[in-house]
Amino acid sequence: MHFFSDVHANLPALEAFLKDLDSRRPDAVYCLGDLVGYNIWPNEVINEVRKRNIPTIAGNYDFGIGRDSNDCGCAYKSDEEKSNGAISICVTNELINPEERQYLRTLPAHIKVEFQLNEDKLNLLLVHGSPRKINEYLFEDRDEKSLYRIMEQADADVMCFGHTHKPYHRTLNLARENENHFRHAVNIGSVGKPKDGDPRGGYVMLTINPESNTKVADSIEVEFIRFEYDVEKAAKAIEDSNLPNVYAESLRNGI
Repeated sequence: MHFFSDVHANLPALEAFLKDLDSRRPDAVYCLGDLVGYNIWPNEVINEVRKRNIPTIAGNYDFGIGRDSNDCGCAYKSDEEKSNGAISICVTNELINPEERQYLRTLPAHIKVEFQLNEDKLNLLLVHGSPRKINEYLFEDRDEKSLYRIMEQADADVMCFGHTHKPYHRTLNLARENENHFRHAVNIGSVGKPKDGDPRGGYVMLTINPESNTKVADSIEVEFIRFEYDVEKAAKAIEDSNLPNVYAESLRNGI
């Protein structure tokens, strides 16, 4: 299975991702949201995903734009970031078509997939931020007990999420009464707005096989895939629009 997230209206990145994806012929593909925002192609991105019938959940940006809101639910760290963010959501609301807006409004919050393997149930949960809140940030340095508890309360053995744009995989196990129960937290990174210092787009291939179970730490395979795309085309589109130029530099530097 392949998972991608946080395209953020970056059509050149999405097209390169889909080309790379097609070469791998995955069993299933899921999108974890934030199709829009920060670039000029929200409608085109939405329609590429719709055309392929890719199961998709709502990101915080999708949630806001779907409701014609001026709040994307983003946690900006400074007044300048907040001001730029206001411009971005304003531009996105101007660009989005009614049919595409309605599509965003109908997206589900979570997708849960239950596997029955070796008489052992394995639950895969797909969220954007966290199971608790669409815009909660689950960074890699999150306390192990806290992250495990979030997954346990959501009955998630494997949880894939985005929102931070920084990919990682953590295997968690808080053994109780000498019984192991491994849980996998997987941040799948970003297709169209990476923030880990690598401007290439990123997504995840998750392998679950007939022997996968919750009692063995490495029975789930997670591969982080990076791909090249025309970053300059996406950056130039921002500079030629009413969007803040800082978003162009973010794409060029992967920050």
